Amino acid sequence: MKKITFLFLISLFISSCNQQTDKVIDTISLSSEEKIDSTNIKTLFNSALTEGESYEWLRDLTQNIGSRLSGSPEAAKAVVWGERLMKEVGLDSVWLQPVMVPHWVRGEKEVATYTTNGTQKDVPICALGFSIATPKSGILAEVIEVKSLKEAEEMGEQLRGKIVFFNGAFDNTLINTFKAYGGCVGQRYSGARICGQFGAKAVIVRSMTNAIDDYPHTGTMSYGDIPKDQYTPTAAISSRAAEILSADLKKTPNLKFYFKQSCKTLPNAPSFNVVGEIRGSETPENVMVVGGHLDSWDLGEGAHDDGTGIVQSLEVAYLFKKNNIKPKNTLRIVFFMNEENGTRGAKKYAELAKLNKENHIGGLESDAGGHTPRGFSIDANLSNTKLLKSWKKLLSPYGLHDIDKGGSGADIGPLKDDHVTLVGYRPDSQRYFDYHHTSTDTFDKVNKRELELGSASMASIVYLMDKYLYNNTPVKP
Repeated sequence: MKKITFLFLISLFISSCNQQTDKVIDTISLSSEEKIDSTNIKTLFNSALTEGESYEWLRDLTQNIGSRLSGSPEAAKAVVWGERLMKEVGLDSVWLQPVMVPHWVRGEKEVATYTTNGTQKDVPICALGFSIATPKSGILAEVIEVKSLKEAEEMGEQLRGKIVFFNGAFDNTLINTFKAYGGCVGQRYSGARICGQFGAKAVIVRSMTNAIDDYPHTGTMSYGDIPKDQYTPTAAISSRAAEILSADLKKTPNLKFYFKQSCKTLPNAPSFNVVGEIRGSETPENVMVVGGHLDSWDLGEGAHDDGTGIVQSLEVAYLFKKNNIKPKNTLRIVFFMNEENGTRGAKKYAELAKLNKENHIGGLESDAGGHTPRGFSIDANLSNTKLLKSWKKLLSPYGLHDIDKGGSGADIGPLKDDHVTLVGYRPDSQRYFDYHHTSTDTFDKVNKRELELGSASMASIVYLMDKYLYNNTPVKP
């Protein structure tokens, strides 16, 4: 009986705390205008969580189209899908922006093995984007392990005829996993360029992830400006395979590694950015862009990267229309093409914006997955950065506590200017690199409620930017 009474009292205490928390949020000191904003933000969240469409849009995109690598038939289908969906949402105008994009294809499934102490070990491996193929018979050579680009450069001629194994891991002491990614992704991107100059036979790279698992992560790489006769086949192996290979090299320094891949780069292919907008009611000449990238790598379904960003961006417009919120400035939704291996869509969009003398005052990008919202990073002048940070009291009740200076996104980045306020949507990043660029980036990894909270978070900051930003923006000369 005492135990039951104790549990009952605990329950009452928790309930009381929850009620008190709501009361503090409701009675916080706000100006009359801020109270209006608070009510509208609550309405946006309520609509997203009870009438949102983003999850079903994502289901359709990932299950009926799947992966969408630039230049592929699936990417072309996604363009048609995006244009149709924007029209269904009822945007004032929808159009396609032509852009030529790279067309790299993976070919047959890659294979990799090595033998140590009489035991053959199969290695999970995948080619990196823009890599050349191995010879049809594959490559077999001794492996030399390095932990960084600097170490590879210092080894110089010792790399000749070897398969260079980059085994620089994420710094797991970093809470922000994107910083950990940034700390070692250079190995993936530039490893072949460095090693090819010294006559390396091939390059394999530890996958870019916090996790230790059996899923290799693809991604783009570059040969830079080295001659084509210095190009080397380049692939990623899973993080667990990297750990095992490293241990085996300590026991058998001269072990030989074999892998085979048949990827190739085809001529550039025609594609499109998908663009739709709600025309501004007061200053339609000012443009606020919201977007993500429509393309994805070919191994999974492109769910977190960046299907979630696509559907959340469109749901911003959907929530505005659903709640009869008429933006003062033109709200433009863009599904960018070719972020993953070239950012051709982003460059074309910025080029056309300049050519057409469009006045972009702000931009928001979602390209960090569909996990629980945490906040936004701001790339803006000091005045507008201060303005956005002042909205924390309106946004923090929804878990949006991290609002500070930082990067925005690869697709809106080319719009950067002192008068343009660029913002990156930042969900929790702890699970993102479990799926990033892998076969496991699938629809079932996305939580419906987290996705909808993200849509509402994005709609809320766009609402505030639309209402206040242009009054605080320096006029272009």
